[in-house]
Amino acid sequence: MATDPETEQTFEAPVVIDLGKKKRKDIKKLGKGSGKLMDRVAHCIEELKTGGKISPSAQPIIVVVKERKKKRVGLLSL
Repeated sequence: MATDPETEQTFEAPVVIDLGKKKRKDIKKLGKGSGKLMDRVAHCIEELKTGGKISPSAQPIIVVVKERKKKRVGLLSL
């Protein structure tokens, strides 16, 4: 079975960025492609490209974010 270099696909390892625990509002903005978390992701990708860690045409990105629990203030939250 011969492989044609034009039809052969090359897969790069995905880029995984762990942003830690963030507020729900910030996570929603990230999902829409805006906000300070999106700026942070763009900055990380740009650093990786300029450092030569990933190719300039890299596409796969995985962002890991956990929603931070709200602090409850009141009589019953002791």
